[in-house]
Amino acid sequence: MGTNGYSTITSPGNDPYVITVGAMKDMRTVVRGDDLIASYSSKGPTLLDRIVKPDLVAPGNGIIAALSPNSVITIKYPANVVPQSYYKKGPSSSSQQYFKLNGTSMAAPIVSGAAALLLQKDPSLSPDVVKARLMKTATKNFPVSSVAIDPVTGATYTSQYDLFTVGAGYLDVLAALNNYDTIAAGKTAMSPKVVRNASNGKVMLVDGTSVVWGDSVLWGDSLVWGTSVLLSNSVLWGDSVVWGDSTTTGFSVVWGDSVLWGDSNPFSEGLSMTGDR
Repeated sequence: MGTNGYSTITSPGNDPYVITVGAMKDMRTVVRGDDLIASYSSKGPTLLDRIVKPDLVAPGNGIIAALSPNSVITIKYPANVVPQSYYKKGPSSSSQQYFKLNGTSMAAPIVSGAAALLLQKDPSLSPDVVKARLMKTATKNFPVSSVAIDPVTGATYTSQYDLFTVGAGYLDVLAALNNYDTIAAGKTAMSPKVVRNASNGKVMLVDGTSVVWGDSVLWGDSLVWGTSVLLSNSVLWGDSVVWGDSTTTGFSVVWGDSVLWGDSNPFSEGLSMTGDR
């Protein structure tokens, strides 16, 4: 529908309680400074209730995983089978153990592993604390945009590194393991909602009274999502290139009169944006 991937996160990733993960390309280097978002990584906000998603991003391109012998995908894409020489000495014959896969489905288990490490270190952590620590400690250093080119079709895909593309940032397992922030009783780490003020065009985060984001300096919105995508008082960069009315991605697509959010759509602004959760 010409949305450039925005508002394509659906169930179960649209659940405000869960950790929804986008996919990054590690560019086959050890350093993370050159990593880029994968063009196929779905973006928020969620379609009907406009929850901020994904919550963070993690490597999800060319991930080596266990191979399922004689599976359809293995037979269809034999070039993705990892040669034995990749992990042991000897002839470079095809492996029957490992296969390269791409997708957010490969990024999600990396975050699950990080959550497991947090719980191994401190089994008393609640799901909300695990989610909050992973999000707050995620690195927030991204380029403004990047371009991916399909090697087969030559099509180009431009990605903006906004709140609905990278969430709270890029998973940093070591930083999360060294974080000791806690959540007050009765608070949750639900992903916030975004609303647009029709009178001034500003797009803002909306946190419920029981939500930890924005509750204090410890869990302030700008600390969790980063100052590059938020202004003061939880206001998104409505006037930037990411959300500018003249761009084909971002603001005009998600909030304009497009087929997705247009006035003729039964789920347009006036109906879907009123009130808090």
